[in-house]
Amino acid sequence: MEKNKKIILFMPAMEGGGVEKNIIIISNYLSKYLKNVTLITYDARFKYKFSKKVNLVYIKENSYSTSKYLKYFFCCILLIKEILKNKKITVLSFQANIYCLIISKFLNFNVIVRSNSSPSGWSNNKIKKILFKTYLNYSRKIIVNSKDFKKELDKKFNTNSLVIYNPLNKSEIIKMSKKIIKNNFFQKGNLKLINIARFTDQKDHLTLLKAVNLLKNKIKLQLLIIGYGSNEFLIRNYIKDNNLNSIVKVIGFQKNPYKYLKKADMLILSSIFEGAPNVILEALCLKKIVISSDCPTGPKEILQNGKYGFLFKPKNYNQLASLIIYSSKNKKLIRRKILLGFNSLVRFDYKKNCNKYLNVIKQII
Repeated sequence: MEKNKKIILFMPAMEGGGVEKNIIIISNYLSKYLKNVTLITYDARFKYKFSKKVNLVYIKENSYSTSKYLKYFFCCILLIKEILKNKKITVLSFQANIYCLIISKFLNFNVIVRSNSSPSGWSNNKIKKILFKTYLNYSRKIIVNSKDFKKELDKKFNTNSLVIYNPLNKSEIIKMSKKIIKNNFFQKGNLKLINIARFTDQKDHLTLLKAVNLLKNKIKLQLLIIGYGSNEFLIRNYIKDNNLNSIVKVIGFQKNPYKYLKKADMLILSSIFEGAPNVILEALCLKKIVISSDCPTGPKEILQNGKYGFLFKPKNYNQLASLIIYSSKNKKLIRRKILLGFNSLVRFDYKKNCNKYLNVIKQII
């Protein structure tokens, strides 16, 4: 491999979600085996998580108000500058993939696309459909993170994607989960529910809150919601309007959500669509029972059709409420599912899956 060849990871908007966790793990791993590993992003608020071997190219130290599309624009400019300095560049794109592929057609560099969420969530727009169908096949390789995701993408856009599961660093998650919480919201004697997700339409927090509202007078429970985003006012308004303040607490983005997850009994994921949600893997790692929407794609595959947890129809808060009660009463079944789920995590082994990324890059670079 020539010394001046370079790999760039492209992710304009780093906001602290599951994709960001993946790119941090993957880039740090790649930097152990490849020279000239660079990340292009808009702001450097998460730079402390990256290896010193990863070169960060960014616009600002911190930025919370800039729109996503402005971040895309400025990072595309940064990408063009990097390409003009060195044509022997391969780009691993985690975000703004079509923008990256369009630039590659003009400047003639290799792009590996890593797609993050089910096409059912973002491909209903006719213009987007045309753009993705046209440009996705210009990539040297398309990586997705679940088998159902691959089926959807390949069928819709006539691609031939490669499945690489999200790399899970179990030892790091377990270590971080042991940190002390100063003010623990959860109280003994209550069923402790947790949701960790961005406050967006995709994550559908209202379905979860409606289920809790049905249960508030039936069982003793508490719900902790961790996240950030534009739908925060909707979430807080629902809690206030339905007198849930005493049993539901909302807190913002946490650098270490695992210490909160460790204190919970049950993770609830209510998304309308996903890719392969990291939070389910993290809950299984900390031996928590998972109740997830059976949304496209990922939850069903991770939970093996309900073998390692429970699945409910998206938006069906009645079914979710029933599953919460059922799981709270069937302790023996829950223990069995938790053990099976924990043992299944070998599929998502950190080194195994990061090495697959490395091999793909080596084949192309």
